[in-house]
Amino acid sequence: MNINEYIESGVLELYVAGQLSEPENREVYQLIQKHPEIRREVIEIESAVVRLTKSVAPQSSRNLFILIKERLNLGDKGGKVVSIEKTKYNWLTFVGWAAAILLGLGLLWTVNQNNQLETKVSNITIEKNFLETQLEDTKTDLADSKEVLNAIRDKDIITIPLGGQGNFENTYARVYWNKKDNTIYLDAQGLPEAPAGKVYQVWSLKLNPLTPTSLGTVDDFNEVENRIFEITNKNESEAFGITLEPEGGSEAPTMEQLYTLGAVSQP
Repeated sequence: MNINEYIESGVLELYVAGQLSEPENREVYQLIQKHPEIRREVIEIESAVVRLTKSVAPQSSRNLFILIKERLNLGDKGGKVVSIEKTKYNWLTFVGWAAAILLGLGLLWTVNQNNQLETKVSNITIEKNFLETQLEDTKTDLADSKEVLNAIRDKDIITIPLGGQGNFENTYARVYWNKKDNTIYLDAQGLPEAPAGKVYQVWSLKLNPLTPTSLGTVDDFNEVENRIFEITNKNESEAFGITLEPEGGSEAPTMEQLYTLGAVSQP
């Protein structure tokens, strides 16, 4: 057996590219074990395929075929036919090269497609979770709205309109007071958003003598879309007022910032 002729036959390139039949693969494998020259040649071919695959991976398929033509010395210069220069490997060799390159690119494409699919699946999962959260929030909002409507429609509820005061005459609010459970529902839709560093504070008032009692601040006023707030009120209120105060609230109402005020109607 002539080792050099066998090496130049192109069989080893086809072996590396995985293009041989199972019996042919076994034959080549046995020769690799037996002849160090063939083993070295296979290692060299494998290294060359890796380098070549890497060099063409980022390029387009057009560039790939141009590169293969250049490897085969088939470039077109001035429209003339250029003779094929004698190289180490014959045409079978380059069939193996081309198959190996295309196999490498196919693997890269498959990995890229898998990554894109995983990204799409992840995005779909995130969107699904977001929609489920929105649905739950909507259900909660509807339940809360139903509870509020039932509360303010109670036959024992007392309704107190709060009119705008002074420089804030265009503002308004409404209090729905249920004395049975010491709860009021404040409808503050007629108030503007609270400025930064400020909060609305709700007051229960006794009129004679004038005695204000804080019912607390509405800290999340700007975030609540329907502007309806449930507040506990255990006082024998004769009026209700709303002022704008610094964050954290005040011990006494700032009268210059009194937005709305309304008295409880006497039976």
